[in-house]
Amino acid sequence: MMLKRLLILSLLLTLLSPAVRAYEILYTAEISPDSQLAQVEIALSGEDMPSKLVLNLSSGRYRDLQSSSPLEIEGDKANWRPEGKNPTLKYHFVINHQRSNGGFDSRITKDWAILRSDKLIAPVSATSRGRSTAQLKLLLPDEWYAALPYPKTEDNLYQLSDPKRKFVRPKGWMIVGKIGSRQDLIAGTETRVAGPKDENLRRQDTLAFLNWNLPELKKIFPLFPDHLLIVTADDPMWRGGLSGTRSLYMHADRPLISGNRTSSMIHELVHVGTGIHGDDESDWIVEGLAEFYSLEILRRTGGISETRYQEAMDKLVNWGKKAPSLLVKRSSGPITARAAGVMQQLDREIREASNGKASIDDVARELARTRGEVTLKRFRLLSEKAAGRPVAALAIENLTDQPQAPSK
Repeated sequence: MMLKRLLILSLLLTLLSPAVRAYEILYTAEISPDSQLAQVEIALSGEDMPSKLVLNLSSGRYRDLQSSSPLEIEGDKANWRPEGKNPTLKYHFVINHQRSNGGFDSRITKDWAILRSDKLIAPVSATSRGRSTAQLKLLLPDEWYAALPYPKTEDNLYQLSDPKRKFVRPKGWMIVGKIGSRQDLIAGTETRVAGPKDENLRRQDTLAFLNWNLPELKKIFPLFPDHLLIVTADDPMWRGGLSGTRSLYMHADRPLISGNRTSSMIHELVHVGTGIHGDDESDWIVEGLAEFYSLEILRRTGGISETRYQEAMDKLVNWGKKAPSLLVKRSSGPITARAAGVMQQLDREIREASNGKASIDDVARELARTRGEVTLKRFRLLSEKAAGRPVAALAIENLTDQPQAPSK
C-alpha cells in the first residue's frame, strides 16, 4: 500500500511540474578557401532559450563577433544575452593553426580543409533551464564534400548529440573538400577513413587494420562510439596522431604498427574509447593506459607474438627509467613509457589477486563508463576494487623517485 501511494505521489508531482521544453540550435559554417576563414553563425529558436551564453575566445581564432542581441566582450570572454524569437551570433574563425614544431593541426588549402569542429564552434558556457537539440550545416564550395563523425540528415546537414550537456555543440575532427574515403561497419561502429583525394593515403589498409583490432578493443570499451571518423593527410600536417570525440587525426606517414611494435592508431583509439583526461598529476594514467593497450590489443589479436610483446614492454620499461616521476601535468616520452610498465604490473597484480576473475580491463571499462577527469585516488580505488586488496603497483614509491612531503 505504501509503495502504491508513493508511485501515485510521484506521478502527480510529474504532472504538476512545469515542463522544461527544448530549444533548437542551428550552427552554420561557410568554409572559404580564398579567405582561409570560416564564417560561423549560431542561431537559436524555440522555448526556454538560454538567458546568457559565455564564449571562450582565448585561442585568438575568433574575429568580428556580431549579434542581434546584447553582446559584451571582456578580455577573452564574450557575454551574449539572446533576445527575441530567433537570436543569432556571427563571427569569423581562423582555420589555419600551427603547432610549436611547425606542423599544422588545422589547415585549409584551395582543395580541402581539416579542422576540429569543437574549435570551429567556440567553447560555450550556458545559463539555461531547457535542453537543446542541435544541428550543424556546412556551406561549401562546388564539388566539395564533407566527413564528420555525426549522422547526416540532408546534404551537409548533421544531427549533433551530446547527452551529458544541456547546450550541445559539435565535437571531433572533420574534413571538407575534394576528399576520398572508405567506410565499413566494424563491430557495430560506422567507420570512415577520409583524406585529401589526390594524396597517397592508406585508407583500405587502415580499414583492414581496424577490422582486425577494433572488435577486441570494443570488448574492453562496450560504450565505444557508434560513429568513428579517421582523418589522415600528408605534410605539412602535424606528423603525429590526435584523438577527438568519435574521431581521430593521424598523419599519413605514421605506420599502423611502429618499429617498437606499439601502434599509434590503437593508442588514439583508446583515447576515443575512454574519453578521460587527467588532473594536474594524472595525465600518465590517460597516456599509460593508451600505450599499454597499443601493445596489449596487438598481443590479443595475434598481431605480435608473446615474445615480441614482452620485448617491446621491456624496452618501454627501460626507457621509462629516464622519467624520475609520473606525477606531472603532461605525460610524454619516457613518462608514458614508464606509465605503460606500471599498467602491465597492475594488470598482472589484479589477475593474480583475483585468481584471474578480474584484470586492468575492469578498471579501464569503469573509467570509460563515467568518462571525464581521472585522478590517482580514483584510479587506485577502482584498481583495489578489482583486485580485492591494495595494489603495490600504485604505491607512491612506485610512481616517483622523488621524495614526497608528509601528508597532513
